[in-house]
Amino acid sequence: MLGAGGAVRGVALLLLPLLLPRAARGAAVCGLCPGLPQNGSMVSRFCESQGSRAESDGRCCWERGPSPARLLGLDLSNCSLHTVPPGLAEASAAVVLDLSENPLTALPDGSFLGFIHLQNLAVPLPLECPGGSDAWQNVTVDGSSRLCQGQRNPCNSSVELAWPCPENSVCAPDGPGLFQCLCESPFHGYKCLREGTFPMLLFGGILGTATVSLSLLLWGTQRRKAKTP
Repeated sequence: MLGAGGAVRGVALLLLPLLLPRAARGAAVCGLCPGLPQNGSMVSRFCESQGSRAESDGRCCWERGPSPARLLGLDLSNCSLHTVPPGLAEASAAVVLDLSENPLTALPDGSFLGFIHLQNLAVPLPLECPGGSDAWQNVTVDGSSRLCQGQRNPCNSSVELAWPCPENSVCAPDGPGLFQCLCESPFHGYKCLREGTFPMLLFGGILGTATVSLSLLLWGTQRRKAKTP
């Protein structure tokens, strides 16, 4: 049975991903597939081209510099992946990503949400590039892989957006073929209709109060259970 200390540790584990720097959380995605990148793979070539600005760590290529480090490349080729791994979102800062030589059957919508820096992506040949060919400057075939190169900014495209951004907002890229509408200062809220400074103190106070209340509730509940014979 979980005691009071266990309840507190459980709450801490739930909050831990929100408190860790991106590099620490992003490190988990490097362990999705064991081994090292294949010699001459697109990720290894990219990392080598960065010279002293980057370093390899397993199947990841990290930017050298101040902490938290940025994940520049990820090689998940030939990893027997049947679906897109849920931890892939941790690599959203990557410039190069290799998913080739995997039995992937689909790339669900939103798999690359937030991948605004991605410029080189390799996927199995049966799959299309995320966002379609219009989302990339160049789409080619290399053996059993499809290469998607040069992500286009959908906000600068001549193709009309699926839905226009509301007044007082601007379009911003949010991944291959994806975009988001960001409120212009000083507007915020639903459809950017509220004007003025966003109440950060009020928002932070409500969030902090809810977190503390949940922690105390779990602590009290588990403590009573622990005392029950």
